[in-house]
Amino acid sequence: MLIREGKERNQTIDLRLAGLLSMVAGALNAAGFEIAGLFSANMTGNLSGMADSLAKGGWGGALLLGLIVVVFILGALLAGLIIEVGRRRRIRMIYALAILCEAAILVVVGGAGLLGLAREEGAAFICVLAFSLGIQNAVTTRISRARVRTTHVSGMATDIGLSLAGLWLRSEEAPRYRGLLALHCTTILAFLVGGILGVLAHRFFGPVTFLFCGLLLALVALPEIWRGARSAG
Repeated sequence: MLIREGKERNQTIDLRLAGLLSMVAGALNAAGFEIAGLFSANMTGNLSGMADSLAKGGWGGALLLGLIVVVFILGALLAGLIIEVGRRRRIRMIYALAILCEAAILVVVGGAGLLGLAREEGAAFICVLAFSLGIQNAVTTRISRARVRTTHVSGMATDIGLSLAGLWLRSEEAPRYRGLLALHCTTILAFLVGGILGVLAHRFFGPVTFLFCGLLLALVALPEIWRGARSAG
């Protein structure tokens, strides 16, 4: 999932990547909203909220929402730098290493909360989640050549509509539309299921939710790193 890129990938690989990572993104986004009433993945909503706050003179709220957007971009920036350096050095498992960085952040967040070293509230907590999700979305976007995006659904919902139109009119590109329809429906469903599980898990298990998400990402990344290292060897 995290070794092959671009044209080397097939539908099965993209479906697995979209399903697993979208579920984690949905869980983090929903759990963060449950805790702080803010979204860590929905940058469209955050910008709309920022505009609303600015129009009403709510400068503090606008600054907070703008900060979340900036932090998400910084996460994507970090992932982009890691990937570019890795590609130049021909490190095939560089995408897996970037996801492992996200996993490490979540493990630290979950572990700190579990040990009582950090509180799950406010802007700082949401910013950490937004940073990690910026990393994730940048990785999935780059490795799949923008076919897979795991942290938001607006673009995918649009693509579902376009794919349905192409299939309805029996377009010559029907096989491609069927593939896109399956991929985007899987992503949206996984994001939804992840959101439900994230809220329920946090209500029952608290900070362990973020620890579990980090460990799940590590379980996805580590075998890919091992596979890439053996291939390089």
